[in-house]
This record gives sequence, C-alpha cells and structure tokens, in this order.
Amino acid sequence: MSETDPHIHVEQKVTQAGAAFRNVIVSSLGLVPDAPSVVTTGCGLRVPYAMTSPHPESVTCLACREHAHREHLRFAEQVERLSRMPGAPVTGDQAAKVARWARDLAKRFSG
Repeated sequence: MSETDPHIHVEQKVTQAGAAFRNVIVSSLGLVPDAPSVVTTGCGLRVPYAMTSPHPESVTCLACREHAHREHLRFAEQVERLSRMPGAPVTGDQAAKVARWARDLAKRFSG
C-alpha cells in the first residue's frame, strides 16, 4: 500500500462494492457487513477503503476504470444468462433492466 498514491480506485470485486450491495446483504440476511479498512483494487494495489469509489466519475486510476468496465460487462452477461435458465429467480424483463444498468455503468467507466 502506497501512502503517496493520489488516485481513487475501484475494489477488485467492483460489482459487489458500495452501499447498494451492502443493502442487499442487509435485506437478505439481516446482517450488516463491515467495510474493510484496506481493500485490493482492480489494478491489484491494496489501498485504504476510503481511496475507492463505485462511482465512475470519481475513479482516477485508469487500470481500475478498465477493470470496472470489464467487470460490469461480465455482470450484465451473467444476469442475462441467469434469466434464461429454468426456474430463474429473475424474469427476462428484470434481467434486461439490470443488464442495461450494468452496461451503462460500464460505458461510464470507459469514458
């Protein structure tokens, strides 16, 4: 971990980062996960959690932006595949909405 790194990064597991994901955990399990003090980033560095953001406009590390772009595209594909499986927990319409959101976020990370 570098104390002089001025960049804002994304967590390596960017699709599982942020308040929205923690809210899903809380509503599903009734548990409140603690935010870690140090995380591994999309570019492979370990940085203080405070130096990360799930918001594309805040991320200044180019390697992390590229990582987040790829991960959100991969997530969109996984959701669409999941919705086509028999007994899927999400409908095709729900999956399409989530996939659009993920692809929009991926586009914002690439811009």
